[in-house]
Amino acid sequence: MPGWECAIVGCGSTFETVEALLAHQVTDHTDHECEVCGEPVPEGYFAIKHGLEEHTRAEYVRFYDGDAAAIREREGVLEAVGDALDPGVLEDLLSDERADALDTTDPTPVTTS
Repeated sequence: MPGWECAIVGCGSTFETVEALLAHQVTDHTDHECEVCGEPVPEGYFAIKHGLEEHTRAEYVRFYDGDAAAIREREGVLEAVGDALDPGVLEDLLSDERADALDTTDPTPVTTS
């Protein structure tokens, strides 16, 4: 049974590994523009990570109309993902996804003489 569900609104896709979930969020969803600084970041986990690590809790509350419970929930997400994440596996998945997306080469035509 898949153990990781994409919590991006309207998605709900499930994955066996956290790395597959994060690769999905990076490649299959549009970027989120940070309400605090305007930087585009991948939606989902990476947007949460950016918001809580690059900005103060006060900025988060002010710009996202959040509260202490929302911050605690997101901190829990960061901890759960961080505990399960193998960065090397994620890097490999993203490299494969990006390589597939960027491969625009036409197959070499076969010629016979």
